Amino acid sequence: MRKIAAGLSVSLDGVSESPPDWMMLNHEADEVIRAGIAESDAVLLGRNTYAEFARMWPGLGDSSPMAAFLNNTPKYVVSSTLAELGWSGSTLLGGDLAAELSALKSKPGKNIHLPGSPRLVRSLLLAGLLDELNLLIHPIVLGSGTRLFENPSDRVDLVLAASRAFGNGVLSVTYRPKRH
Repeated sequence: MRKIAAGLSVSLDGVSESPPDWMMLNHEADEVIRAGIAESDAVLLGRNTYAEFARMWPGLGDSSPMAAFLNNTPKYVVSSTLAELGWSGSTLLGGDLAAELSALKSKPGKNIHLPGSPRLVRSLLLAGLLDELNLLIHPIVLGSGTRLFENPSDRVDLVLAASRAFGNGVLSVTYRPKRH
């Protein structure tokens, strides 16, 4: 069975908003990002991240591995407000999300990659629908911005599956929900 694997950059104080403005990428982070997309053959996006990505990535064609991946991979967008999706290969998920994601996970294939979309990541994690949380934790305190875990309402126990420190101080960590 496929798994839903989220990948996000967060600051040390948990901010996940606008990572291109503050991320500290290097070849080690690039390796982690490339490995995540190599293990995936579908993309899951929330409404805001979809809108942002749909403005940015199509114009880049296949100019980078991430652009090629996002532009040529089936995209599933979670939204109750969008009516149309203009980005090629995009499908709207707006019904029973648990049922739709279970059906998607049961199809043959690789992982379903969830880049960004912190609100969607948070809701899937709380609902028990997220299988893996991959974080690049950057050694910067931003003070304000959307946080990955703003006002968490429920406890979710996680198990550390992997960790690695990069030369630039970024930590790569992979957590999986602890299933009781």
